[in-house]
Amino acid sequence: MTGVRIAYVMGTVSGGAGEHVAMLARGCAQRGAEVTVYGPAQAGRRFFPGEPPAPPGPAVGFVPVEIADRPRPARDVAAVLRLRRLLAHARPDVVHAHGLRAGAAAALALTGHTRPSRRARPSRLARPARRPAGALAVTVHNGPPAAGTAAAVYAVLERIVARRADAVTCVSADLAARMRRRGAAVAGLALVPAPPAAAPDGRSVAVARAGIAGAGQPVVLAVGRLAPQKGFATLLAAAVRWQGRDPCPVIALAGSGPLDQALRAAAGADGIRICFLGQREDVPALLAGADLVVVPSLWEGQPLIVQEALRAGRPLVASRVGGIPDLTGQDAAVLVPPGDAAALADAVLSVLDDPALAARLSAAARARAAALPTQDEAVEAALDLYRRLAGPVPAPS
Repeated sequence: MTGVRIAYVMGTVSGGAGEHVAMLARGCAQRGAEVTVYGPAQAGRRFFPGEPPAPPGPAVGFVPVEIADRPRPARDVAAVLRLRRLLAHARPDVVHAHGLRAGAAAALALTGHTRPSRRARPSRLARPARRPAGALAVTVHNGPPAAGTAAAVYAVLERIVARRADAVTCVSADLAARMRRRGAAVAGLALVPAPPAAAPDGRSVAVARAGIAGAGQPVVLAVGRLAPQKGFATLLAAAVRWQGRDPCPVIALAGSGPLDQALRAAAGADGIRICFLGQREDVPALLAGADLVVVPSLWEGQPLIVQEALRAGRPLVASRVGGIPDLTGQDAAVLVPPGDAAALADAVLSVLDDPALAARLSAAARARAAALPTQDEAVEAALDLYRRLAGPVPAPS
C-alpha cells in the first residue's frame, strides 16, 4: 500500500493493545505506508522506544498526545485540540484509533472536517469523497465494566465512536454485537495475535519454577495487569478453598498495577500460598514451568495470555467472558462463570487432580494454537480495511 498515510491514535494502554498497535504500525511501514502514531509519551517510551518524531520514510513516527486513561476534562479538551491540529497538518488517508477513549478523542478531533453524510453512502465502508483528515477506523479492545461510573463513561464513549467512526472493528463477537446495537458500522473482528516467542530452554524453565515453588508443589500461573478487570480477587477467594491440601498449590501472579498492595494484603490475611512476581519478561518460561494457567477475568476482550497459554500447550482454566471462548473453543480450556470463586476453585482442582484431563487440555490447546492468526495476517487484514476506507491512493509524485 505504497503512498498511503496512516495515523494511529492510542491512549494509555496496557501491554496487549499497545503491542498490537506497534505490530500494525511497523508492519504497515514495512509494506510502504507512511505511518505516524499519536499517543501518551508513556506509551511511546514503552512501545516505540527510539522512534523518530516524524516518519522520514519507512520508519514509524511517534508524536506525544496525552490521552488520559480516565475522564479529566481539561486534559481531555487539550488532547482533542492538539490531535485536531496534528491531523489537520498531517492529512492522513486513514486514522485508526485503538480503544474507546482514543476513538472518541479521534472522532472529536475530526469533527468539523469535510465528511460525506452516511445516509448518502452506498456502502458504510465506501467513501465517495475523501475528507481532508482521512477516514476514521476504531478498534474496540475491551469489554465494558459491569456497573458504576466507569460503565456510564464507557457507554458515552461507545455512542461517540458508533456515530462518528467510518468503521469499527472489535476483538470479540460480543463486543461487535454491542457496537452494532449502538449503531456502529462494524467491519468485523480485529485479528490480535500474540507476539511470537521462542521456546524457552530447560534451564530457564527450571530457574523460573524454582523461584516459585518447591519440588512436588503444583504451580498455578496467572498473568496480567493487577486491576479489577482481571479478576485476581476472585482467584484469591478460590485459593482459600485449597489451602488445606497437601501439597498445596502455589499461585504465581505475574504483573503490576493499582491493586498490587490490596491483593498482597488480602493474600496475607487469608494465609494464601502465592508468589507475587511483578512485571516479568520471561513469561514463556513461566508458562512452561506451570502446571496450570488460570485467567479469572471479570470482563475481557481477547487476552494475549490465553493465546500464549494455548501456544505453550498448557492446561487452562478461564472465565467464560468476552473473546475467551472464541479463542479456546470448548475443548482447550475449562471455562467458568466470571466472579464465581467456588466454580474457579473446583475447576482448578479438577485439572490438578486428573492427569488425563490435563493432558487432553494440553493437546487441545496446541491444536487451537495452530489455527491462531499470525502477525502478517493481522497486518494484511488491517491494510485491506484501509484500502476500502481510503479508496484509490494516488502514486507519490
